[in-house]
This record gives sequence, C-alpha cells and structure tokens, in this order.
Amino acid sequence: MSTACTLSFELSDGTVTEVAVTTLLNGGYAGRSQDDVAAHVRELAELGVPAPSVTPSLYPVAPYLAQQTSVVPVQHARTSGEAEWALVVTDDDVLLTVACDHTDRALEVHGVAWSKNASLDVLGGKAWRLSDVADRIDSIELTAWADGVEIQRGTLAELLTPAYWVERLRELGLLRPGTVLLSGTIPMHHGVEQFASKWRVELRDPATGDVLDCAYEVAPLPAPIG
Repeated sequence: MSTACTLSFELSDGTVTEVAVTTLLNGGYAGRSQDDVAAHVRELAELGVPAPSVTPSLYPVAPYLAQQTSVVPVQHARTSGEAEWALVVTDDDVLLTVACDHTDRALEVHGVAWSKNASLDVLGGKAWRLSDVADRIDSIELTAWADGVEIQRGTLAELLTPAYWVERLRELGLLRPGTVLLSGTIPMHHGVEQFASKWRVELRDPATGDVLDCAYEVAPLPAPIG
C-alpha cells in the first residue's frame, strides 16, 4: 500500500507541476557556520534534546506528512515550527520551495526522528526551478513569524546549499522523482515564544521581489479518552 501524497506547485511561468511524494527527508544541524549549528544545538539543549552524534543530520519522515495545508493538528501545546526551504525532485527538474517543519518538542527529547514523524512538514504552493535561482541562492531571504511576531530571519547563506543536498541525495541513490528534502533551520531570535498558534514562513528573492510563503494555524486535538 502506497503512503505517497501528491503536492502541486505553481512555477514562475504559471505552469503547475504535481509531485507524488515517495521519500521525505528532514535535514538537521545543517548550518554552513558551525557557530550557527552550535547555537541551534544550544536552543534544543534548553528543551532537553541531546546533541547529535553527526552533523549535518538527515531524518527520514513518513511521506504522507508532506502537506500543503492551512491547519496542523497537534496533541499538546509544546510544538513549534521551523523556517526552512525544501527541494522537490520532479520527473525532469529540481524545485525549490518554502517549508515549515512542525516539530513535537516534548517528543524531541526522546528522539529527534520520532519528533519529526509526529507532525506535518508544511510546504508552500509555489516553487522556483532551482536552476533559475542557483546563481544567487545565498541572497535569498528566509523569515518566519509566530503569532505575527518575527521569530527567525536570515538568508540561505546560513544553511548548507541546495547543491550540497542534491549531491548528497545522488550519493544516497535518492535523487529521483518524488523525493522531498527540507533544509534544516536557522537560529531563532533570542527570547521569542515559539509555542505559537499561527505560523508563517517566507522565502524572498531580492533580485526579483518574488516571494514564496506558507502559513498555517495549529489546531489542538481533543483530549484522549482512556
């Protein structure tokens, strides 16, 4: 039985591409700067998450958790998003889009891979062809807001490049149609409240003014019975 879900992306030229997601991967601790990686490790350590044994890390996630949605169901109040970009491998191309990796922070202390599989990866509905922005990738801006308050801001120069992950996927035999990879995130601003009810993430290309975004509300599930 297939666990694939189908995503649809509008490209800059107005065409629409559909992708049946068969492999979903979340990058972690993927900052180009080791100072940024250490800052993210410290952020998570404050929540009780042990440091990884290898960086960058790569976590397999159930493919059906890749969604284009405006609502993310959660089981409790200690969940939060992370501003990221995502690679999407199609039949004949590689796309770049915006994403928010919503993570169960309570479960994260027991296992990062478990926490990634406990909630959705939300992707934007628009995408760029990676080849169209590859020459200016470092200038693209990544910003996130939680309950309307800016919680993350940086550029893709802070993260390992899409080209790095394309080559890594090729080495793993995963550079094939249906693979989606989220980039890992940039540090959150100090002192912000991450356990929010609304999230929005934006990729902005300063060269063109084009913006890719995704936004959603967090919806608490009813209390369990039994």
